[in-house]
Amino acid sequence: MAQPIFRGVATALITPMHDDGSVNVERLRSLVNEQIEKGVNALVACGTTGESATLDHEEHVTVIRETISAAAGRVPVIAGTGSNDTRYAVELSKEAERLGADALLMVTPYYNKTSQDGLVAHYTHVADRVKLPIILYNVPSRTGTNIQPATYARLAGHPNIAAIKEANGDISSIVTTASLAGDSLSIYSGNDDQIVPLLSLGGKGVISVMANVEPRRTHDIVAKWMAGDVE
Repeated sequence: MAQPIFRGVATALITPMHDDGSVNVERLRSLVNEQIEKGVNALVACGTTGESATLDHEEHVTVIRETISAAAGRVPVIAGTGSNDTRYAVELSKEAERLGADALLMVTPYYNKTSQDGLVAHYTHVADRVKLPIILYNVPSRTGTNIQPATYARLAGHPNIAAIKEANGDISSIVTTASLAGDSLSIYSGNDDQIVPLLSLGGKGVISVMANVEPRRTHDIVAKWMAGDVE
């Protein structure tokens, strides 16, 4: 099994903005420092919490670039580069790679409601064109598309598809995925209320919204579990 991209907590960073709607780069950089100082193990730039669906291309690139710069190699930076447009997902993923991201977070194509074969085609097309490890992001409540366990198993064979951010809320489905994918995919919780259940299934941590406001406590939930302090 390849080494996980991170173990513990990756904060799905907010994107702070000025009153005029422009990205507040100074505040973003200070948030990155605050998060790292309080113990988080990785950072996600341009996830759902970071307004990925409404940032334009220049803003997207700015947030990824400044997060990488501010982190300065202290923790991995995962760039959200998913899109319902496969060509644009490739373009943005290659840009994140050039900027120095450590991994990519790729949400399922939203609105299009593709088939499971379509998901395999989409993710494989992107993964064939980048060198970075990819975290598949499954959040059907937002996208209208759910990655089935058998589809995860098919995608697990690609050398650049490394992990899952699972936010479908269905524990039994996650159990099946863990069984089918085995050690080929690291599993991260995408829901803060399911951190411990996913850890109990062999999960490697959480990509967390809560960590924006409670980074230390969120870190400690995972750290204590991994240290054997389950209670």
